[in-house]
Amino acid sequence: MKALVALSRIFVGVLFIISGFIKLNDPLGFSYKLQEYFSPDVLNLPFLEPYALGISVLVVVFEVVLGAFLLIGYKPKFTVWSLLLMILFFTFLTFYSAYFDKVKDCGCFGDALKLTPWESFTKDVVLLLFILVLFFGLKHIQPVFGKLQTTVLALMSFILSLWFGFHVLEHLPSIDFRAYAIGKNIREGMIIPEDAPKPVLEYSWKFNINGTDKIIVTDGSYPTVEGDFVSVETEVLQEGYTPPVVDFSIETNEADLTEEFLNKDNVIVVVSYSLEKIERNGALKLKKLQDLARKRGYEVIGLTASGDEAKQRINEAYKIDFEWYLCDEKALKTVVRSNPGVLELDKGTVMQKVHWNDIEDLQL
Repeated sequence: MKALVALSRIFVGVLFIISGFIKLNDPLGFSYKLQEYFSPDVLNLPFLEPYALGISVLVVVFEVVLGAFLLIGYKPKFTVWSLLLMILFFTFLTFYSAYFDKVKDCGCFGDALKLTPWESFTKDVVLLLFILVLFFGLKHIQPVFGKLQTTVLALMSFILSLWFGFHVLEHLPSIDFRAYAIGKNIREGMIIPEDAPKPVLEYSWKFNINGTDKIIVTDGSYPTVEGDFVSVETEVLQEGYTPPVVDFSIETNEADLTEEFLNKDNVIVVVSYSLEKIERNGALKLKKLQDLARKRGYEVIGLTASGDEAKQRINEAYKIDFEWYLCDEKALKTVVRSNPGVLELDKGTVMQKVHWNDIEDLQL
């Protein structure tokens, strides 16, 4: 039992630290996932949505800290009980998500590793079994160091985790796992290979035959049947290939200019998923950025999901005059974790990307 507890202790501790650190690297991204869970279509807790970022930071810091506590043996009873309660909650959440097909990706490992709902649930069940071993073998969990050293290490893990979370919120994730990371080409990220797996669909056709409704299941072909068609329902049995970049566009109300801008050099893109929520201190820097970039030979454009009224109001308020183009809000939240954020594109390749706090660091 002692050896099994030691093995479980290392496995659970390391996994919690890795999982927590990946999310702590991008707490804003995890908060978007929490908002998805809180939405009326999932858990129906919309009153929690405004607090998603705060909850996100607390959860991921606690996750990292618990992993560290377990490895060094700090307050074993508190640590194991906390781990058990946390994994029970997340096991319920991933089961609910998988069974009712509510959230396609739990966000357990951020953008570093995408898991299907059932894979997430399976992962949580395995973790639950290891944590149960720790729960029943609690007496075998002893501190690795002396009391003072263990307390200092525990405190340091909390302080460092909290500092790192605050740091990436004020700048950008230290490690960018997304398809818009520096060096990635957005156009290439949209491509679907010819040999990419296609989705497997099942069609349930309802026909009224001699006054009785009958369901006929096919893979898409229209059934040959004598009767009146009533309705058809489609179920995805297996997802097809999804390219890394989806829903990204550079559009006006009349035209799609995505390809045109992704073929240009020296384009500065100011991204604001919502101009209504734009950070004032960041918006105040846009006039200077616009003037300097144009002086250095760059074309400056904006991308937002907001409407014409908001665009005009922002341009007048902050004395900027570059054109704002339309893009999906969710896509823009993925492009850069900042409102506003700034990218330099050369033929669709992300050359630079900064938080509004770091606009002065752009090399123009």
